[in-house]
Amino acid sequence: MEGPTPPLFTWEFASDPYPAYAWLREHAPVHRTALPSGVEAWLVTRYADARQALADQRLSKNPVHHSESAHGKGKVGIPGERSANLMTHLLNIDPPDHTRLRRLVSKAFTPRRVAEFAPRVQELTDRLIDGFAERGEADLIHEFAFPLPIYAICDMLGVPPEDQDDFRDWAGMMIRHGGGPRGGVARSVKRMRTYLAELIHRKREDLGDDLISGLIRASDHGEHLTENEAAAMAFILLFAGFETTVNLIGNGTYALLRNPGERERLQRALAAGDESLLETGVEELLRYDGPVELATWRFATRDLTIGGQRIAEGDPVLVVLAAADRDPERFADPDTLDLARSDNQHLGYGHGIHYCLGAPLARLEGRTALATLLRRLPDLRLSADPDDLRWRGGLIMRGLRTLPVAFSPEPGQTGT
Repeated sequence: MEGPTPPLFTWEFASDPYPAYAWLREHAPVHRTALPSGVEAWLVTRYADARQALADQRLSKNPVHHSESAHGKGKVGIPGERSANLMTHLLNIDPPDHTRLRRLVSKAFTPRRVAEFAPRVQELTDRLIDGFAERGEADLIHEFAFPLPIYAICDMLGVPPEDQDDFRDWAGMMIRHGGGPRGGVARSVKRMRTYLAELIHRKREDLGDDLISGLIRASDHGEHLTENEAAAMAFILLFAGFETTVNLIGNGTYALLRNPGERERLQRALAAGDESLLETGVEELLRYDGPVELATWRFATRDLTIGGQRIAEGDPVLVVLAAADRDPERFADPDTLDLARSDNQHLGYGHGIHYCLGAPLARLEGRTALATLLRRLPDLRLSADPDDLRWRGGLIMRGLRTLPVAFSPEPGQTGT
């Protein structure tokens, strides 16, 4: 191994982790390290090893297989989910329960259902841009990338409009404190859990055409979905369904602003009515600087080998999607943004049985958000020095805290 391992999980690392990941891919592709929580885990950074690990059923999603003490087990996963009885969701379980629950929820994310939701996503997108278009400036994270997927997933779950701002507040707490003290996040998780239990009871009396009603119907038709499972499923769909899309929109917009040639190429295609570059472009943005930096926790259920490295039973394994998706053994010029990249089997939404269920909805939201921004605000530009931008701390997700931009107010509107 040449030289010392570069520092990992510092604030400086968060700004640009890719050089450190390149070093790990070359010198220590399966690397054991102490995480900020104190838990030790293996980081898998090469594409071939990552793809293998994501599909390896000897790596369990259930924290019960973690070899650490009960205290150590509480440091993995989402803060507060254990105490709030929210452990039985898709990110924490294995087959056969995973197969059963995924089958129930997958009906909400069929191509037909997602396509039917497209007008609502467009309506939300335009409404949010209307809120700042006349000013000529905005923070695209707080005013756009963050509220769009919150309101969209609330609509899909069946959260009444009058309650959606509460979800926005709870989700904001989870994002703001994701890399800091776990207490604030845990309190928000508990509030969300209490609300979801009440909502499930209310919907039993008045079922609608929404995801929570669908879960209740499935349970009533003998699918054996417990109330805890229903609440946990609604919670994880909200949690995983909003933060990944916040980061897809935020990171994607930032990447386009830092690569003006590619951004102009996309704008020309959209102006000509050609959306094919938008389709490949969103996939490239997912590869280039995706919303999920590390796949969620896995635990070895027996001794095994990954990339020539022995992993002991009970050891945690974290697949570094951000490193795998810039592996030069798999992607030509991996550090270059190429919106027309065609051979792009990235791992941005995972691989195997835990492939992200909500990926079709996230892609729809990402395409709609980026295309509408570029069409309505064609001279969109950063209004801060990139070195002054801060990335949120945290282990799994990768996203900006803020994204200040400026642009010409829309025609017919006056600045304030």
